[in-house]
Amino acid sequence: MTGIGRIRAGFWLVFCREFAWLRRRPFLLCLTTIIPLVLIGVLSVTFSAGLVTRLPIAVLDLDGSDLSRQVIRTVDATPDTAIGMRVADLGEGKRAIQSGQIYGLLMLPKNLERDVFAGRQPQVVFFYNNQLMTPGGLASRGVNNAVPAVEGAVRISLRTSRGTLAAAAQQAITPIPVQTQALFNPTLNYAHFLLACIMPAVLQIVIVLSSVYAVGLDTQTRHRLRILRRLGKGLWPALAGKMLPYTLIFLGVLGLGDAVLFGLLGLPLRGNPFLLLAAGTLYILACQFYGLVLTLFIKPVASALSLATLIVSPAFGYMGIGFPRLGMNAFAYWWSAGLPGTWYLTARIDQTLRGTPPDLSLHPIAILLAFVIGLALLSGLKLELMGRHTQAEKRAALAARAEARA
Repeated sequence: MTGIGRIRAGFWLVFCREFAWLRRRPFLLCLTTIIPLVLIGVLSVTFSAGLVTRLPIAVLDLDGSDLSRQVIRTVDATPDTAIGMRVADLGEGKRAIQSGQIYGLLMLPKNLERDVFAGRQPQVVFFYNNQLMTPGGLASRGVNNAVPAVEGAVRISLRTSRGTLAAAAQQAITPIPVQTQALFNPTLNYAHFLLACIMPAVLQIVIVLSSVYAVGLDTQTRHRLRILRRLGKGLWPALAGKMLPYTLIFLGVLGLGDAVLFGLLGLPLRGNPFLLLAAGTLYILACQFYGLVLTLFIKPVASALSLATLIVSPAFGYMGIGFPRLGMNAFAYWWSAGLPGTWYLTARIDQTLRGTPPDLSLHPIAILLAFVIGLALLSGLKLELMGRHTQAEKRAALAARAEARA
């Protein structure tokens, strides 16, 4: 019982010492609290609208007919696009796209109305800047929805004018109608999938870098490591007391971010909140042990920070949100698999948007648990080897002194 009491005293001593360090080290306090909270605030304001609407495009109307004006009105009425300007030729439209004034150019050819009513198939052309994938794709979607709607209405009007019933005309135009249903995020709300994934990705960078820096203060030299061991009455109580304050801080930061998402931005929570909490806790611990391993194996702290930045900074691109992991090459796929954030985002999306049954979400949570256990064992092995090396050096020094005295 005396040993357990000493370990508890050592744990709480290091735990309280770490909070005291936060007050004396403004950079560490800023890195663990102010920076992530500011980033979450900026990202929340940026994505608060949820949907991208009324993207400006230009129109080049070479026909000037009633039908071309109907097409323009229909395109302007879609939620995705808005007619921002009219141009006189293609050159003016190209310059407007290149300057960023508009995201696309709709060109209506000459004799559009005449050719349509004559049964021909004139081409309506839409030029858009797909280098900006999101606005370009949305503008293209708006035009692709509007123009066929006008075309279908014209065809139905032509058939009814010849005596065909409206229902029969509709069936002749679309003999096999396709009903599409967008699952899980039907409104295409960017806050519900993109912002909800960017926040943990940003937090992963902050956790790993702050863990490298905080742990490096006590482990980069054998002298500091001995002091930490003595304060904690053992190596594992000392490490637990050192890491737990940051675990609690990051849980609070993640909780505030989720409060904004679920409370203000309406992110649905269709799954099990306890599974989401377990995944978030394991995610934070895995990122902390990630930083601990880098600190123990890479010297000095500056080099460990550089390597940590190289590994986790581009992590969002490898997590399968913007580009599916199954389409990546082997290098990108395994890099993605080696990041805790990939598996946390899988569990997070499952328990928020998808409402996945708990048994199907256990796989990414089990991988996060494996990250924590594996990285903790690797850290413990390295620390044990460092401790043995220190003891060997101490014995060698004592032996040398004894020989000198003799």
